[in-house]
Amino acid sequence: MKRLVFLLPVLLAGCGHGGMSDLKQFVADSGNGLQGKVEPLPQVKPYEPFTYNDFSLPDPFKPRKLAPAGGGGLQPDFNRPKEPLEAYSLETLKMVGTLKKHGDMEALIKTPDNAVYHVHVGNYIGQDFGRITSISGNQVSLQETVQDSSGDWVHRASTLNLQETP
Repeated sequence: MKRLVFLLPVLLAGCGHGGMSDLKQFVADSGNGLQGKVEPLPQVKPYEPFTYNDFSLPDPFKPRKLAPAGGGGLQPDFNRPKEPLEAYSLETLKMVGTLKKHGDMEALIKTPDNAVYHVHVGNYIGQDFGRITSISGNQVSLQETVQDSSGDWVHRASTLNLQETP
């Protein structure tokens, strides 16, 4: 047993000496002829701020108001008193139900601040001079008066559909 303990390190030392010379030579030769090349960074141009001094032109960041095209024609009544639901855009209002009162159909409209209003045919609603033309069990039809791209006032049909609660 003592001989085996003595012989084992001698045998192992003899096995590992010559088998790695080709690997050492490969590692030594693998870096020959290679040169690293790093592209130079592009030159940074200095920032030049732009000062907007032409105040005769319209501000590009504000919505433009179209000037009326003169010549009368279709136009909303700007002098009538505004109704409460004209303070809200049509997209934020929800139809939540209907009532039949004295034979006339009324719609229940909910505002973003959770107030509920009773409306009937002829009431104004929304910010585009929308006037209710009909009320059915599942929708409110209205006619809005809006300006087209040339500044002329035109009618546009819109609806508010009944919102189903989950």
